[in-house]
Amino acid sequence: MAPWDSLNLGAHVEDAPAAVAENRRRVVEGLALPSAPLWLQQVHGAQVFDADAPGADAPDGAAQLPADAAVTREPARVLAILVADCLPVLFSSSDGEVIAAAHAGWRGLAAGVLEASIAAIGVPADKLCAWLGPAIGPRHFEVGAEVREAFVARDSGAAAGFSANQRGRWQCDLAWLARRRLQALGVTRVAGRECCTYAESARCYSFRRDGRTGRMAALIWR
Repeated sequence: MAPWDSLNLGAHVEDAPAAVAENRRRVVEGLALPSAPLWLQQVHGAQVFDADAPGADAPDGAAQLPADAAVTREPARVLAILVADCLPVLFSSSDGEVIAAAHAGWRGLAAGVLEASIAAIGVPADKLCAWLGPAIGPRHFEVGAEVREAFVARDSGAAAGFSANQRGRWQCDLAWLARRRLQALGVTRVAGRECCTYAESARCYSFRRDGRTGRMAALIWR
């Protein structure tokens, strides 16, 4: 049922729990996943969940604590990030031995979720690959001065990721800011096609566009 009628995977958006469970089952079956994804309790922060820690597995695939990133070295463990405008960032070491997934909305990005993820991976940055998934693009992501200040206070060069608009606010290029953070950390192998969740209404959920909406997922596993 609209607005969750296109494979909504978010269990926190007022969709029927049975429908979400069925959608998640379809993803596991349709992608032939080796296990159910680990669904984080995302809170727009910088906490990284160690999916390999004792007791980390939950019967329903949900993480045991709020976190906006996860890391694993175990084969067949599927990491997941739910999004509907925020930027999903997936990581892998060059040898494929360790992977991570991060939820990088502007709050998490400013708080250091990418830095925390790379620290948790424990691999030199030049041995890492990163992939940026669909996110809201700069044409549609209008923010206030406080968002710009959160980035510029730490990195004056981040100002280039914001353009002033006629309403006295700013258009924010979230993917550009993430790439800048990754470059500063030494991660140079960064891939991902620019895809605006707001603009691509036929393919993407967008909270900024629709308000009450579902969630997509970015998945990574060994």
